[in-house]
This record gives sequence, C-alpha cells and structure tokens, in this order.
Amino acid sequence: MTDERLIVALDFHTFDDVKNLVGALGDSVNFYKVGMELFYSVGAGVVEWLKAQDKKVFLDLKLHDIPNTVAGGLCSLMGLGADILNVHAAGGLTMMRTAADALTKEANLRGVARPKLIAITVLTSIGQAEWYGALSIAEQVVRFAKQAKDAGLDGVVASPQEAKLIREACGKDFLIVTPGIRPAGADINDQSRIATPRAALQNGATHLVIGRPIRAAKNPRKAALKILEEIDGL
Repeated sequence: MTDERLIVALDFHTFDDVKNLVGALGDSVNFYKVGMELFYSVGAGVVEWLKAQDKKVFLDLKLHDIPNTVAGGLCSLMGLGADILNVHAAGGLTMMRTAADALTKEANLRGVARPKLIAITVLTSIGQAEWYGALSIAEQVVRFAKQAKDAGLDGVVASPQEAKLIREACGKDFLIVTPGIRPAGADINDQSRIATPRAALQNGATHLVIGRPIRAAKNPRKAALKILEEIDGL
C-alpha cells in the first residue's frame, strides 16, 4: 500500500539515516521531503539518490530573494529532478511570477516536465500573538495563496487550519501541502496549528507532510501503514 498524498520528512543530517529510513519504509512510502537541514548537510546527492530509488521528492528550500535570483536558483535546482520546489510567497507577486515563468521556460528548453512550484504562506510556527501583519494569519495566508495562483504557481504550503479557506478561494486543482500533521491518537500538547491526517484532507489538503511520528517510531513502516489506513478512501 502506498499513497502519494503522504510525504515523509527526512529531517536528518546524515545520509546513513536517510538510507535506513527509506529502506525501512520500503514500498509503503513513495514521496519524501528534503529540507534545509538535510540538503545543507549532505548536498544535492540525496535528491539524486532518492530519484534513483524511484521516489518522488519535495525539495523544501523556501527560496526568497529578488525575482531574478530566485528564478535562477530554481532553474539550477530543477536539474536534480525534484518533483516539487518552493519559494516564499512573502517575496511578492513579481518574484513568484518571474520564478514560475523561468521554470517553465527552462523545462521547455530541456524537454522535461516542469516540477510543481508551490509557495510558503505563513510559517506554521508563527502564532497570532507574535504575528506582525495588519491582517489576521488566516487572511494573510489566503491572500498569499491567491497571489501564488495568479503568479502561475501550482499551490502553497499552509497549515491544516487554513486549508479549507484556501480551497474555497483557489479552487479544486490547487495543491495544498500541509505540515503539522499528527496521527489520530498521538500525544499532542498544542492543538492550535496541527491536525490528524484525515482532518487535514477533509479540510482540503492535497498532501500531508509527516516527520517525527514516522521517523521516531519503533517500526516506521507500521506507523506509515497506519496513517495510510486512516486516509484510505478519502
């Protein structure tokens, strides 16, 4: 059993840890997230290795700079074969549009499919008490999502709580990748920015990013299969 809506976060800093977890999960998981910690520790080779194992990769580097710099960076990263790349929506509409246009042009020149491009909205670690914007977090997230869609991006990263609002604002084909997911029955201290896999999908999420509940489990494959059973049929 596998389901590409489940993305397992490889929050490691050694290649051995990556190989051990991917090996333990086997064919139960086909999609992995490579973030800053891992990419900066072991380099681009980890993405190439995952692709050689016939896995899909979300390369989560959150590019945020002036438009041409971000566009050039994405075009360089595209050569690794990642299936999803991302930028920060806070970089602005022009940055996102320039990035999407450049990535499409580069993919056409190379004769390959363009990777999906999504935008970070508001980091899930930021709560309303420390939020600095004039709008509420939810309002700003929806604003960023609309801008990302207008810029030609494929979706956003957002918390499960905003997924329903984004789905209503951006339509059924817009990707919503949700971190902050915990399996049903998990010991959770703060419920404010997290959800169960089933609840997140019901709210409109298209992908679930799950790390520690699988990574730290005594039997990672069993933990992954339990999550797949929870979302089966949704």
